[in-house]
Amino acid sequence: MPKSRTRKKTAYTPPPNRRTPAKPRAAGPSHPIYKGVMFGLMLLGLGWMAVFYIAGDEIEFMFELGNWNFVVAFVFGVTGLLMTLRWR
Repeated sequence: MPKSRTRKKTAYTPPPNRRTPAKPRAAGPSHPIYKGVMFGLMLLGLGWMAVFYIAGDEIEFMFELGNWNFVVAFVFGVTGLLMTLRWR
């Protein structure tokens, strides 16, 4: 059986008017306020849950919230945890 012919491929050459991409700058460390807010939100969520379990019946607005206190504590805690994704 005869051998099939192979096509010659031309080498890719970029167009001459193309610019070289700029190098992105390295991001510096996070601001101390960012870290304070991040850890503060996590501690606030933990503290909210602890206060709800210990003295939730004696605090009027916590008693009225009922089980929604879990949601409030969860939102504070998760917001702080999500902030860790941007922490440098």
